Parts: sequence; structure tokens; C-alpha cells
Amino acid sequence: MPIIQQTEIPERKYGVHYKIGAEELLMKSKEEITQVRSAHRFDENSLADYLKSNMEGFSGELKVHQFAFGQSNPTFLLSAGGKEYILRKKPPGKLLPSAHAVDREYRIIAALKETKVPVPEALLLCRDDSIIGTPFYVMNRVEGRIFRHVTAHSASDAEERSAIFDAMNDTLAKIHLVDWEAMGLADYGKPGNYMARQVGRWTKQYMASKTGNMEAMENLIKWLEKNIPADESATIVHGDFRLENLIVHPTEPRVVAVLDWELSTLGHPLADLAYNCMNYYIPVMENKISGYRGLDLAALGIPEERDYIAAYCRRTGRRSIPNWKFFIGFSMFRLIAIIQGVYKRGLDGIASSDKAKDYGEYGRLLADLAWKIVSGNRIS
Repeated sequence: MPIIQQTEIPERKYGVHYKIGAEELLMKSKEEITQVRSAHRFDENSLADYLKSNMEGFSGELKVHQFAFGQSNPTFLLSAGGKEYILRKKPPGKLLPSAHAVDREYRIIAALKETKVPVPEALLLCRDDSIIGTPFYVMNRVEGRIFRHVTAHSASDAEERSAIFDAMNDTLAKIHLVDWEAMGLADYGKPGNYMARQVGRWTKQYMASKTGNMEAMENLIKWLEKNIPADESATIVHGDFRLENLIVHPTEPRVVAVLDWELSTLGHPLADLAYNCMNYYIPVMENKISGYRGLDLAALGIPEERDYIAAYCRRTGRRSIPNWKFFIGFSMFRLIAIIQGVYKRGLDGIASSDKAKDYGEYGRLLADLAWKIVSGNRIS
């Protein structure tokens, strides 16, 4: 049995409980499919000709729509010959170094198809900028449910919601149990000194897209640099593992595909787990990216953080989790850096979503919260 009592989980001292009504909790989670936004338009005839020549089974008149979600890599629905495909591409404009690596997404999805990790089928990778302006890849479209709200509010009831959260936990464990060397992924990342390199990388990303001063973020960066754990466990890490990046079976509480592998690499598995657990610390916030701090988790069927961690430990054979506060703080720090990049692209007019300009305020709120957690201050 995992020694959960040794796990360093910061006490969440709720000074305020956020009251929400059904209309706030039951946010719409439909797939928003729109016309291709002007900033992301490309030569559809060029794409159609390329797919007909290079992708087996592709035929018919091509129709292209864009998904409203996807703040990083623009994502499109392709329809042709009675079939549907998903295309993900780099965004236009000047990009930060190492960001938007669609070729890495394609590689990991193709490799994991031979494992117990559920992924879409990778069909084609194109590195030729002349086709639609940037590199892209195509995968099959997997039917199922995507829960846009962190509480999986549209689950049928608390029992199903509990099973969905358990399936999410099981899927994360499966990712971390993959023998990455046997899958030919030994060069997919540099597992040694992972956390130190990640702090350095995301600090650079944040500074490159910085639009103003955030004292809490500056303090957080300094704290992380001084408190990097010595443990260098290494697995495949997804990098953005959360409910919204999973496709759940249309009628059953099981995961049928994991999406958005852009940030995947070889690294510390607890970085993934902590990122997946951030919502236990983030309060419910209307009209913003929201967590579930302050909700009645038992009534919703959502496991407590300690129970969720215990289930993960049982599945992966991990006996304890030291330095949990560091991993939570790092996860929030990295999310802030990502949010800042989205916000900067929104200001520049090249973001993948019209909501990008709203992210600046959220990044500041999250930085304040992360600093309170790592510095041991009361979360109100």
C-alpha cells in the first residue's frame, strides 16, 4: 500500500467557500465548430491536393472547419468522402523557440498506438510549410464525449462522474507505466535534471512573452529555482493532462483517447500528476478557467485529492510523494507561462481563440495563488 500519510499535501485553508448555482456549474461543454478564423485561413485546395496524393484512403471534396478550443495549436475538422479527420498545425506568426511542436505530437501518438494508452490513429505528418503555411499533422476523429468543464458536469450522475475521474487516473498511470525505451522513444527527451530544466525553460518562455510585472510570479520563480527536488524519476509525461484533453466513450465511463500531446516529453511523472491535481487548489470562478476548490466534491462524485493520489500510487507502485508542494507550485507556474503566451498572442492578433485576451487577469490571479501555496500562506 502506498504511504500516503508521508505525502506532503499543503493544507488548503478555505477562508471563503464559493457558492455557485446550477446555471454557473452547468456550463456548456459542446464542441464548438466554427468557420475558419481569418488569422488561420490557408489554401484549402492546396491541402486537398496534398492529402489526395499522400494520405491513404482520402478522397472527395474537402470541407474545413475550425474548433473554437485549442489555445496553442489551431485545430481543424476535415470532412471528405463521408469521413472526418482532425488536423493540427502550428499557428501563424513569429513563435517562441521549441513551442508548438506538432511533429512531436505526431511521433508520440504514433508510438503509443501500440500500448495500452488510448490515442487517436496518427495518419500523416507534413513538415512542408508550402502546403498550408506551417507544418501540420492529421489523425482520425475519435467519437466520444469531451468534458469542457473541470467537474464533468454533463456526466449522468455522481456515480458516473466518479467512474470518469477514476478512468482519468487510470489513464495517467498507464502513460507513466509505458516502457519508453522499448517503444523507441529513448531520444524523445532528456530525463536527467528534468525539473531544473523545466523551470529554466518555462522561465524563458514567460519572459519572452511578458507584458507587465507580476511580483508573485517573480517570487515563485525564485522559490522554484531554490527548491528543485533531487528525485529524477523518468517516464513519458503528457505535459497537459487534464479532463478536457480526454475523449470519454459516448455511453461508458472510460477514456477512449488522450489528446494534445504537444508538451509531452520524458520527465518526472509527478509533474503530470500535480498538473492534473491543480483544480483542488483553484477556486470556482465564474467566466474564467475554474477549479473545484470550495465545491462539495462528495456530492459531485469527485474524489478528494488524497484519495486521487492514493489511487495513482496503487496503480504505479509509488509508495510516497515527497515535495508535493513543489510540484503543485511548478504546475501552476508553468500554466501561468502558457497563459501569458496565449495572452501575448491575443494582443498580437494571432491567437487560436478569440478568448485569448481574457487570459491576462487569470494569469495574475493564478500567480498570487501559487505563491501563497509554496510560501505557506493561507489561501482565502
